[in-house]
Amino acid sequence: MDRNEIRDDTPVPANGHAGSSSAPQFVYALGRIEPRFPSLAVEKEFAQVVGRTAGEGLTDREALEAVLSERANRYLARQLCWAFAIEGLDTYLLTPRDPGDVDLLIEAVRPRPHPADLDLVVGLLGPLAPPEACNGLVVPLVVFDQLYSFDRDSLLAGIPRPDSIPEDQDERFREMAAELLDTILQIADNAGAIDEHRALNYLAVRYPAIYGRTAAAHAENASLANVDVRPSRLTGIRKIVDVIFSYRHRQTDVVDTYFARVDVNEEFPFLVTKLSPFYER
Repeated sequence: MDRNEIRDDTPVPANGHAGSSSAPQFVYALGRIEPRFPSLAVEKEFAQVVGRTAGEGLTDREALEAVLSERANRYLARQLCWAFAIEGLDTYLLTPRDPGDVDLLIEAVRPRPHPADLDLVVGLLGPLAPPEACNGLVVPLVVFDQLYSFDRDSLLAGIPRPDSIPEDQDERFREMAAELLDTILQIADNAGAIDEHRALNYLAVRYPAIYGRTAAAHAENASLANVDVRPSRLTGIRKIVDVIFSYRHRQTDVVDTYFARVDVNEEFPFLVTKLSPFYER
């Protein structure tokens, strides 16, 4: 299997539930939040508020952030629709489970957005949004419980450098970590809505050991050859997956594999087994 593909033949029904109508389907996705005007009336109302309150010389994005940050304009934030784009494609519409969490959406509006900005959304997949919800955009709704906004460089800078890597190679370590993060983000159709992708995204932002292992493999003249996710042998009452990283030596072609077990049974994944050598049975 190519390292940018994860095989999953389970369809995702439009009602946002996999397997049965009563089983919730969770989302753990990495992408970008984009506020949108759901109608011409809301857009005109926003323009009037900008004209009355925003300072001069602001870009459109700076004006948007300045207006939404004012407590008196929270009604506008509640009127907007909040699209979530993955790899540049509109994938979900976000709505907070707790109305007070609209503040998290506002905080995701950067006055000076950068291509490396990332948002993590954790929640429950719902039905398709009606066309009138966001000016004709029809994508699944996600009712979120957690929303975390950061930029790629900050995430990479926060990864602890393994003791085995000298301080003078710190920059090189960050470069290798960036390559692994990009690989995970570009996994085919990674919308964070199936167990395999939720586990991968969880490891990408919560488990720095995968970056240390990849850096060590590069130091041993090996490269990342494959990322695979499969149901764990421990799966029983709870859903547990093995996330397997394969590294191929550039000269000998020998493949070393390591894996981490992740519990994806509920909304918030967690680590079951730390990164360890993997042996096929």
